Amino acid sequence: MTSNPLLTPSALPYELPDFREIRLEHAVAAIDTALEEQRAEIAAIATNGDAPTWENTVEALETSGATLDRVTSWLFNLQGTDSTEEMDAAISRIVPQLSAHSDAIYQNEALYQRLLDVPVPDDAESARLHDLLVRRFTRRGADLDAAGKQRLAEINQRLSTLSESFGRQLLADTRDLAVLFDDPAHLAGLSQARIDAARAAAEAAGREGWLIPIELPTVQSDQLILEHPAARARLYEASQRRGVDSNRDNLLEQVRLRAERARLLGFDTHADYVIAEETAGTADAARQLLFDLAPAAAANADAERKLAGELADTELSAADWPYWQSQVRERDYSLDEEELSRYFPLRQVLVDGVFHAAHLLYGITVEAREDLHGYSAGVDVWEVRDADGTGLGLLLTDYRARPSKRGGAWMSSFVGQSGLQQRRPVVVNVMSITHPVDGSEPLLTIDQVTTLFHEFGHALHGLLSDVRYPTLAGTNVPRDWVEFPSQINENWAFDPDIARHYARHVDTGEVIPQELLDAVIDARQFGQGFATSEYLAAAIIDLAWHSLTPEQAAAVTSISEFEQAALEEAGLVVDELAPRYRSTYFNHIFGGGYSAGYYSYLWAEALDADGFDWFRQAEDLRDAGEKFREHILSRGASLDYNDAFRRLRGRDKDVTPLLRRRGLAGVDLG
Repeated sequence: MTSNPLLTPSALPYELPDFREIRLEHAVAAIDTALEEQRAEIAAIATNGDAPTWENTVEALETSGATLDRVTSWLFNLQGTDSTEEMDAAISRIVPQLSAHSDAIYQNEALYQRLLDVPVPDDAESARLHDLLVRRFTRRGADLDAAGKQRLAEINQRLSTLSESFGRQLLADTRDLAVLFDDPAHLAGLSQARIDAARAAAEAAGREGWLIPIELPTVQSDQLILEHPAARARLYEASQRRGVDSNRDNLLEQVRLRAERARLLGFDTHADYVIAEETAGTADAARQLLFDLAPAAAANADAERKLAGELADTELSAADWPYWQSQVRERDYSLDEEELSRYFPLRQVLVDGVFHAAHLLYGITVEAREDLHGYSAGVDVWEVRDADGTGLGLLLTDYRARPSKRGGAWMSSFVGQSGLQQRRPVVVNVMSITHPVDGSEPLLTIDQVTTLFHEFGHALHGLLSDVRYPTLAGTNVPRDWVEFPSQINENWAFDPDIARHYARHVDTGEVIPQELLDAVIDARQFGQGFATSEYLAAAIIDLAWHSLTPEQAAAVTSISEFEQAALEEAGLVVDELAPRYRSTYFNHIFGGGYSAGYYSYLWAEALDADGFDWFRQAEDLRDAGEKFREHILSRGASLDYNDAFRRLRGRDKDVTPLLRRRGLAGVDLG
């Protein structure tokens, strides 16, 4: 290599990585250089002979590590979307280095002392940053003695290795457990395009028949439409086999190490350690929300199962329940989901729905940049501009399913916003949607339409960020706050004015009839018992694992027994209903950043339900959008989150709209 494109800022607009030039060997070669560069920057701050100032200490810390950020953002974003064995092997070597490097920064005594001594400018954002940084240093072991720091570094490095391994093994298991059908009769219910895609997937894997990949949650979306019970059962059973052998020891070790780390840092449990920095404030507050809702959700789910069983005229199995529930929905709301999807071609929903709603609310425009290139075929690049034409950043959209991509949907960043560095963001939205083999647009389900809006809500949080310091920018906020903007944005998916703008029949161009749109809106509350219960079950299991002391964690040997005991304690046991994720494939908490934080979706939904009521009461939607942008989307972590919500709503949150939405209006939350 004569030059390494990752060692200098990209010359492309907004510093978009030059994906056509960057290869894995560039990232591998750049890591050592990038680490050494930041070590030198940190040493220069810590050993500076001048008295600490905001500029020579805090701002210097904020701007350090630019090359490392550039390298790791490329590397880890691509691992999530285009993983290879070579990349996985390289990352498994790099992750412990990164953990040790991070620990060295936060345990640097001279740097920590300068941070404590630095005069803080008289403005709210600087004060907020200083407070956050001091807490971060203490939570990363700055106050520990030498032995404590050494043990903490050992734990962190081991956890980083285990987390990376968990996700990598889950991806491998997910690929290996894709279900191969050799009888086309078992595919009855699927559209011809979906059948053709399954045939193409089998051919790509060098196999005969029809191959259906496994999605991240327990229940597979094809269970709702496959007519053959054996086909539904095969998908459901394969889903739950992921990680049973391969990730068992990994997750148990993570639980034990997290419990040990929490005690080392002065917390009773990992949940206490994590949630102290969340808007919930305490693990008890998060637990109380889950436990208060669990019994009513379970009762609703049980009633739904009985109703679906009456239609099926049999006792339902877990694999069959989603199918028969969809049949009840079709009967009671006249919803044929296969026909309904013909109103939802992907690009039409994206441009005329997602982008259109953002224009109405925030005045922004999203325009294709065909001169710029993504990292893989089918990845589009868009420029986002403000109402006055000012460039706000770039959005990459990657919606095509491929074997190298981990399941699920997410938003991430290649470049973060920073007023200090005069840098605008480059963000990416990722989903895994099977595309027809004939090149036509994929047709989306109701859930996929909702997810498209949800992930763009995260993108807006990154793109509309307007703060000085990168630590406070965009989605660098607690887990139970980061979901607030994304869940607010979901609400626009089936808002009548928005939906009529994008929901046009793929064959006729007919706008979705009002009665069908009404049925979609009415049906969204149907099945809330099942949806709430499977979500709560996963959140309760997450919190149970991370509420263990070191002694309790060491005593756990059976994962299934532990899960069952946790659900029984919460009063959430529903026949034939599994958690949205079981522990061995719960990537959010064992391969991602949501440990002790999966409750956050529900916590944020309380904000979202109340916040969207405010939107619906607004006389001028554009003015309301500007206010939401001003107080929420643009502020990142620069403002106390409860204060931000009060500025928006004029009061603290009210959970009543959440209970009403979830069909739990009679629940008393004290």
